[in-house]
Amino acid sequence: MKEEKRQKIYKYIMLILLTAFVTFMITAFSMYTYFNNSETTLTDLSSGFSTDSSLEKYLKKVRNVINKYYLWKDDIQEEKLEIGAVEGYVSALGDEYTEYIPADEMEEYTENITGNFVGIGIYMIADEESGRVVVYYPIPESPAESAGIKAGDLIISVDGTEYTAEDFDNIADYIKGEEGTTVNIVIERNGERHSFDIVREKINTNPITIEMLENNIGYLKLPSFDEGTAEDFKAKVEELQTEGAQKLIIDLRNNGGGIVEEATDIADLLLERGKTIISTVDNQEQKEVTFSENDPTFTMPVIVLVNENSASASEILACSLQDNERATIVGTKTFGKGIIQTLLSLTDGSGLKITTEEYYTPKGTTIHNVGITPDEVVELPDTVTSIYAVEREEDTQLQKATELLKNQ
Repeated sequence: MKEEKRQKIYKYIMLILLTAFVTFMITAFSMYTYFNNSETTLTDLSSGFSTDSSLEKYLKKVRNVINKYYLWKDDIQEEKLEIGAVEGYVSALGDEYTEYIPADEMEEYTENITGNFVGIGIYMIADEESGRVVVYYPIPESPAESAGIKAGDLIISVDGTEYTAEDFDNIADYIKGEEGTTVNIVIERNGERHSFDIVREKINTNPITIEMLENNIGYLKLPSFDEGTAEDFKAKVEELQTEGAQKLIIDLRNNGGGIVEEATDIADLLLERGKTIISTVDNQEQKEVTFSENDPTFTMPVIVLVNENSASASEILACSLQDNERATIVGTKTFGKGIIQTLLSLTDGSGLKITTEEYYTPKGTTIHNVGITPDEVVELPDTVTSIYAVEREEDTQLQKATELLKNQ
């Protein structure tokens, strides 16, 4: 039971704090366009069947059998049955990327896929031993970290109301709030209590990290393609340039994807005007080509690192640079997700994330269930126990990238 409670961290990371656990939780998911306005809102599912629909009739028969024989029929919640029916209908398509999202989950879902939240920026767990909600750790550069909140802090109260581990399911609702507002958090650390007034801000849960390497090489690690990633990428590259960067390594390893337009916008920063970034084809065989629209903002040599967990939007950026001979790809073959999903809003507030297009590389090849083969295939040594935490001295892929850039 204790372990189960600890695992609840992930649900509430999404709520407040606003934190979308890491990109790999949306491995191979890519949102091309998010429709949530009246022009693109679909009809309510409840009106989706005609009165003589065979499916509707069949469901009524099943419902009648349940009413007649089900032992706990008085406990039946009709709304849950309806949602379950729709979820089953959609899942029967057999497409792991197409799913129905109930109305009460849509806000959290859209926050998750955009990777931006308003809050103070902390991960939390419920700890039975202390009986408190505990800060798992603050997100780097978040208001919580800046204020001095640390991993292991016990949350005592929020805006004067005390909370315990039993309140874990609700505490996120009281910590999150509107951007620019202030929340008071009292924590306990080493037996002493400290009070913090923290201003809620928009939190980027997957920030780009940068580093200057030797030989004037700038290094950027992109954990996902969230809302604003392209703008952040541009700013981070400019920051590296002020530090002397003349060459670039873009690390997309373990980047499970995200918003496709963020990836194509980054490609636009690196490619010559008029170059093909990707092309897409829908179920009507309608083809749409995305071209780079501007002169390149950055012209320095580029190497892109990928691995078996680089998927979707990561593969779009990698293939657009590879096929246009703009960058050398180093690492291992990518995941191979060459399809795009669209998130559609329904009139009852629910949503349908549905596979709508397949994309092709600039040279017209598909990568779905195939992946992208790097120009330089480099495996990590057998001594590496986790591809998510590779020590620098064992990172043969990064070493190969720096070696290739050394003389450019």
